Amino acid sequence: MAGHSKWSNIKRRKGAQDAKRGKLFMKLAREIFMAAKQGGGDPDMNPNLRLAIDKAKSNNMPNDNIDRAVKKATGDLEGVNYEEYTYEGYGPGGVAVMVKVLTDNKNRTAADVRHAFNKNDGNLGENGCVSFMFNRQGYLVIDRSSTEADEEELMLEVIEAGADEMETSEEQFEIYTEPDSFSEVKASLEESGYAFETSEVTMIPETYTSLDEEGVEKMLKLIDMLEDNDDVQEVYHNLDADEEVLEKLS
Repeated sequence: MAGHSKWSNIKRRKGAQDAKRGKLFMKLAREIFMAAKQGGGDPDMNPNLRLAIDKAKSNNMPNDNIDRAVKKATGDLEGVNYEEYTYEGYGPGGVAVMVKVLTDNKNRTAADVRHAFNKNDGNLGENGCVSFMFNRQGYLVIDRSSTEADEEELMLEVIEAGADEMETSEEQFEIYTEPDSFSEVKASLEESGYAFETSEVTMIPETYTSLDEEGVEKMLKLIDMLEDNDDVQEVYHNLDADEEVLEKLS
C-alpha cells in the first residue's frame, strides 16, 4: 500500500481549511450526536463516540459543546434529528469522490451535493460506483520533529501496539491500523510518549488519479464547495496532486 504520502499532502491542505472553527465545531458536534444516538452516551461503551470525542478534543472543541451534543442525542436536551448518508461520484478528470453527510433534510442536501459536482466538472453517481476504491482505516501521523525516536525504534513500538503498517518520509511517520484496533494502537503509542499531528479513522484510496494543474484547481474548488456545506462531514477522494501545485493553489 505504497504512496500514502499523497494522501497526507491532501490532508495537510484540508487541515488548513478546517481552521474555520465555528463551522468545524458544528460538524464535530453532529458527528458526536450521531455516534451517541446510535450507540449510547457512554464513550467507554461506545467506541464510535469515543473516536468522535477524541477528534473533537484534538481540534480544541470546548467540553461544553461536546457534552451538549451528547445530551441532545440521548434526549437530555431537545434537538433536531440528523440522518447519515454517503454520496459517490466523480470529480474533474475522473477523480473518485465520496461525500459523507449528516442532515435533517435529505432532499436539500442531495440537491446541494449534486449542484457542487455539476458546477465543477464532476458528476454524482450511484451508490457503490467508487466506494470499492477505498478502504476504511485508522490513520495516525507523527511529526518527525516532535520525537527523538528513530525509524527502527518506532517501527518496533508500532508493531507491538498492533498497527498494520508504517510509512516514513522526511517530515513524518504515517501509521495505518484496522478501524477496530485504532483506539488501542493510539492509546498504546500515547503511553509511550508520542503525539499525533493527525489521528482519525478515515477512507484511504487504493489507487490515485493524477491531474494537471488546471484539473487540480477544479478539483480543489469542488472539495472546497462541498466542505463549505454545513451538512457535509467529510469529503474523501483519490486525487494525486503535487505538493508544489497544492501550495501554489492554496
